[in-house]
Amino acid sequence: MVRNESLRKLGVVTMNIKFNNRDPVYVQVIQHFKEQIATGLFEPGQEIPSRRELANQLKINPNTAQRAYKEMEEQGLIFTERNLPSRITRDEAVIKTVREELILEAVNTFIASVQSINVPLDEALDLVKDNFDKAKDGQEGDA
Repeated sequence: MVRNESLRKLGVVTMNIKFNNRDPVYVQVIQHFKEQIATGLFEPGQEIPSRRELANQLKINPNTAQRAYKEMEEQGLIFTERNLPSRITRDEAVIKTVREELILEAVNTFIASVQSINVPLDEALDLVKDNFDKAKDGQEGDA
C-alpha cells in the first residue's frame, strides 16, 4: 500500500481489484472507479491508465477494459480528448450523483438486511447512530 500511495502522490494511478464471480468484470471495474471518485481518491481531471495499462494492471482482457471505459465515458465518469490520456470527470454534478448513488445502494442493502430480520426502524437507527462513529474511529485507527 505504501508503494501505491507514493505512486498516487506522483499522479500515477495503480489499481488492485478483488473480483467476484457474480458480476461481470467490466461492471466491477466501473464500480471500483465510482468508489474511488466518490471517496476523492481519484480527483477531478486526474489522468487514469490507458485501457491497455488497466488491462495489464488488473490482469483482465483488454476488450473488458475497453468496455468498462466506454461505459464510463457514456456515464460521464471519464472523458478522453483527442489522443490525450483519459481523465476523471471534472463535472461536480456527476461526482455528486455517483456519491449519492453509492450511498443509496448501501442504504438499500442495509434496509433489506434489517427488514429481513424484522428489526424496527427506531431500533435500527439507534444502532446505526451508536456504531457509526465507533466504526469510523476504528477505520482511522487501521489506516
